[in-house]
Amino acid sequence: MSYSHAHWRLILSAPAEGAANMAVDEAILLAVADGMAPPTLRFFAWQPPCLSLGFSQPQADVDLDRLHTLGWGLVRRPTGGRAILHTDELTYSVIAPMSEPRVAGGVVESYRRLSQGLLRGLDRLGLCAQADKTYDLPGRDAQGAVCFEMPSNYEITIGDKKLLGSAQTRKLGVVLQHGTLPLCGDIARICEVLRFETEEQRQLARARVVQRATTVEAVRGRPAAWLEAAQAMAEGFSETLNLTLDEGALTPAEVMAAGQLSAEKYASTTWSNKN
Repeated sequence: MSYSHAHWRLILSAPAEGAANMAVDEAILLAVADGMAPPTLRFFAWQPPCLSLGFSQPQADVDLDRLHTLGWGLVRRPTGGRAILHTDELTYSVIAPMSEPRVAGGVVESYRRLSQGLLRGLDRLGLCAQADKTYDLPGRDAQGAVCFEMPSNYEITIGDKKLLGSAQTRKLGVVLQHGTLPLCGDIARICEVLRFETEEQRQLARARVVQRATTVEAVRGRPAAWLEAAQAMAEGFSETLNLTLDEGALTPAEVMAAGQLSAEKYASTTWSNKN
């Protein structure tokens, strides 16, 4: 599909805590809804490492004692899905009005369109990935607490392993899609902070994640720096979706809104333990 040329804002955010990262995404969504900000592509990272839960996922899935011992954060996303450990990764978000042709239509349709930009970015990193409509992988009916145990429709895989996972929400006429690209490290580390009845179950879960998910470094045999990956993915979006990406920053109003959302919503125990 061809698109008329458009300008989007590009934001490269400094590493931040989990609550701050989720608050910034929502602050941008509110600004876009009010017509005070253009469609935005943002790349960001997490410091310290942070476990994010899907919107409806029970906090009971998390072993809070283990999480606190490791010094990792905890946040609940505004989007669905299962738990993700955010560390050694590139995270992206796309925030645009539902009237924007690149995200128009239903969830699956917009996923498919944005996947083309993601695939082109991965190609620029030397990765031959795919985003098929459906998957037929071993154990695809298995249920678990880990997002990367199983890809969904139009999520991105290499071979039979999930590489890039995304999730989407819609609010006030705006689409927010964000996702994570693991760059390096132990893809199964997340299992160390989830709750299992026995250590044997933990090790079995680790084995499933290793079987079903991968990282950029594991696929191409050498690491990708965060900025290298961000630039490649930005170029993928620009080329595939006919965009000029104008690098910018949050407006003062967005900064203020993000600070309030972080303190009052995403950092609150009421929000993180709502299920």
